[in-house]
Amino acid sequence: MPLTPGRVLSLSRCILRVPMPSSQPTASSKLTAINPNAAGIDIGADRHWVSVPSDREGECVRSFACFTADLYALADWLKECAIETVAMESTGVYWLPVFQVLEASGFEVKLVNARHVKTVPGRKSDVLDCQWLRQLHSYGLLAGSFRPDDQVCILRSYLRQRDNLIKSAATHVQRMQKALTEMNLQLPRVISDITETTGLAIIRAIVAGERDPQHLASFRDGRIRASQDEIAAALTGDYRQEQLFILEQELQLWEIYQQQIAACDIKIEAALATFADKVDPTVTPPKPKRRGKKQPGNAPDFDLRTHLYRMTGVDFTQVAGLGALSVLQIFSEVGLDPSRFPTVKHFTSWLGLCPGCRVTGGKVKSSRTRKVVNRAAQAFRIAAQTLGRSQSALGAFFRRMRARLGSPKAITAAAHKLARIFYHLWTKGEAYADPGVDAYEKRYRERLVKNLERKAHALGLTLVPQPEVKSVS
Repeated sequence: MPLTPGRVLSLSRCILRVPMPSSQPTASSKLTAINPNAAGIDIGADRHWVSVPSDREGECVRSFACFTADLYALADWLKECAIETVAMESTGVYWLPVFQVLEASGFEVKLVNARHVKTVPGRKSDVLDCQWLRQLHSYGLLAGSFRPDDQVCILRSYLRQRDNLIKSAATHVQRMQKALTEMNLQLPRVISDITETTGLAIIRAIVAGERDPQHLASFRDGRIRASQDEIAAALTGDYRQEQLFILEQELQLWEIYQQQIAACDIKIEAALATFADKVDPTVTPPKPKRRGKKQPGNAPDFDLRTHLYRMTGVDFTQVAGLGALSVLQIFSEVGLDPSRFPTVKHFTSWLGLCPGCRVTGGKVKSSRTRKVVNRAAQAFRIAAQTLGRSQSALGAFFRRMRARLGSPKAITAAAHKLARIFYHLWTKGEAYADPGVDAYEKRYRERLVKNLERKAHALGLTLVPQPEVKSVS
């Protein structure tokens, strides 16, 4: 039958009468409520929307302001509604006060990743958001984000503040270098770090009014490779008053940041002292430091390595690439309880260091690692970068991967291996023994020969080893 304008209009009206499917489960849904006493909270900057089951007395959706008294009123209302577990969705740090108040009040609180529920259609307001969170959480479909114990969170806050201070201090070092360069004082060219003994002595003397290059070069430390004459030649320049003023101010600001970093170190040491002892370092002291293992320039002044050994019972610094500060940064992010990560695959997946598995229609579309903003993963990556010159099995692995895949992928692969070794030591409590470069190369050669023999056998061939030919000098 041919379509006329009238029939097209009538057909369109019929289509409009078809009910659209609801984005939320209907009463006939077969999903079983696992958490019947669940609530959902959508966190905002000024107001928080809360949803409880509809069978409770009074309103099932309320909003609370962000003030502390309102947060305690929120906790009291949830207790009146017989709520046991709460799921909340938030961005930024607005969730922290709510999380802490509810957790202190005895609720099981789950912070939900907004990425997991943001694509669900049909929710256009905060009220519907909190209702949808409550419904999903009641069915057990939401997993909470990882958060360590409060004792570890305190240590983590101190460490993150220390890291921010170090980054801010580095800005003033760059400005000092710029002021020196504009006066054509090439001190950074002859000294690797102007904030060490020689560099600070020279800069302080310049700020105090000294201009003689030979006298400035006399502050040279004996470990500096450049000679005194080379340093004197680098310190011959145009001492401009405005740049000297900038140099003095940046030096003072850098020193202020060093004082604040020292104050952070005191707090960090006090926080570490609150952790229980797993071993007694006086009875079973850690192994001596490996040769060539140097502490980074921003490491704290106290004995951090002994603290970590006392708390964990394992000396993680025996692993190539892992220093005491790196291990502390990792533990401040993951905590001291390895049971929070059931397997090593869970651990490396949470870090974002394991290969991805994006499969569609039975085909692997991509195996790239996920983009994860994780400070513990960053510590493993920085540790992996130091393996380039390490005479260890991990160093040999990193160099082989770098030659085959390039530096970025080699860093990720080495960080993944470091994370697996870290997890094994963390869960087993065993000491780490490095097999060495020669043992690694021998095992790699045996693996290559085994693969060649398998391929030759599949082709009906046999590999015949040849004796090594010694070169005649």
